[in-house]
Amino acid sequence: METAIVFLIGLYFAVAVYLMLSRAVIRMLLGIVLLGNGVNLLILVAGRLTREVPPLIPEGGTHPGDVFANPLPQALILTAIVISFSFFAF
Repeated sequence: METAIVFLIGLYFAVAVYLMLSRAVIRMLLGIVLLGNGVNLLILVAGRLTREVPPLIPEGGTHPGDVFANPLPQALILTAIVISFSFFAF
């Protein structure tokens, strides 16, 4: 699964660079969008794709379970999505 996403990231970066080198403004903006999506996918893959439980402490417990998902890449991606949305809304 990660290998397929890595190839998709490479494709996003290649198409983004091609579009950003264009002189048309719309193509440049689409290139920036694709570059942002590629970076978001790169952060997601760097944080490992796992199907683990969220890091919640059960009632009466003192710490979460042994294996849980890393929330940092998800928080970074969510922040990047909000920033890119506000950039294009401006």
